[in-house]
Amino acid sequence: MTEPKRAAPDWRFMATLAALTLIGPLAVHSFLPVMPAIKSVFGVSDAMAGLGFTIGLLVMAFATLIYGSLSDRYGRRPVLLTGLTLFVAGGALSSVADSYAGFIAGRMLQALGAGCSTTLARAIARDAYGSDVLIKVIAYLTMAYTLGPMISPYITGLIVDSAGWRAAFWFMALAGLAIFAGSWMILKETHPREARQPRHGSYLRDYIRLFSHLRFTAYVLQSGFSSACFYTLAAASAFLMTGYLGRSASEFGGYFALIPFGFFLGNLVSSRLTNRFSIETMVIAGACINFLAITTQSIAILAGQLTPLLLFIPGALVTFGQGLALPNATTGAMRIIPSLAGTASGTGVFCQAFLGALFAQVYSTISDGTPLSMTWVIWFCSAMTLIFGSIPFILKRSGRP
Repeated sequence: MTEPKRAAPDWRFMATLAALTLIGPLAVHSFLPVMPAIKSVFGVSDAMAGLGFTIGLLVMAFATLIYGSLSDRYGRRPVLLTGLTLFVAGGALSSVADSYAGFIAGRMLQALGAGCSTTLARAIARDAYGSDVLIKVIAYLTMAYTLGPMISPYITGLIVDSAGWRAAFWFMALAGLAIFAGSWMILKETHPREARQPRHGSYLRDYIRLFSHLRFTAYVLQSGFSSACFYTLAAASAFLMTGYLGRSASEFGGYFALIPFGFFLGNLVSSRLTNRFSIETMVIAGACINFLAITTQSIAILAGQLTPLLLFIPGALVTFGQGLALPNATTGAMRIIPSLAGTASGTGVFCQAFLGALFAQVYSTISDGTPLSMTWVIWFCSAMTLIFGSIPFILKRSGRP
């Protein structure tokens, strides 16, 4: 069915959506410089301090499923504003916590609110711009998101050093409040009542309808396993650089910048290639780059070689391939059932966060201090990325819907 022509939103609309994508990095990456202070103040172990990071990621993952489905039924705007309110409240609660249990409660509330950001930004973009240019729009939004992991830990680290960890959470809360204000003023409802799912329908039935389409399943799992490659590599590289190669933390930080840069560049290229190549072609191209980079790295590691460049150049290629594929896979998944675009978007974000957290934890569990543990985990994820990335391409070549 041909979509009706839409008036292109102005630059303020796009800028607000871009700002909205920063909520996730504020909740996740900004927490990293706070962890040592949390351990010291509350007198907890490394594992317990890390729980504040892990639990935030997991709560965000499951929250994306809720926000996507609710926005399909009740509209994007009220669900978005509710999520942003929870994010601000969670940041404030964390900043005044006088016990570790209270702090974790605040972190969970903050993460619950943060789950609205990427899911609803993509769904709103689909409503406002239409599916014809959605790949380009999502690529731009993902490029904006990439800035979060690059700058938020640095800014939060400066705040922790100068004003303490509680000030860092007030910063997150105030940033969330500013984004709430912008969203309230600029983002009007984009999902009219006549396009919404009936309220008497089952949420479970919506997911069954989506996963009954092999293309949808392939798209969300391709992006999920691709993200698992990134999260596993990120978790492993920090330890291998300092513990195995004996390099400094600042040197690790310099090399690590290659990874988000690869993701940024991949999304930039994807935005330029929109309408020149099909969604299926872009997804399998990104998956092939991922698999070739990881396979080359794995062969070198199995041969006894490991240098910083051997960690981070393949890492940059992995995220470059992810940047090529992700906007296309997301658009492909949201096109399957247009009336469930929010649910589809939430499912995709869930798969990325959940599989990323799962395989990063698998690596941490089996790690023996050598790069071999990383090699087995990341190669398996890369192989799954290629397998699921190939399915839509094969279906198209065979003429199947």
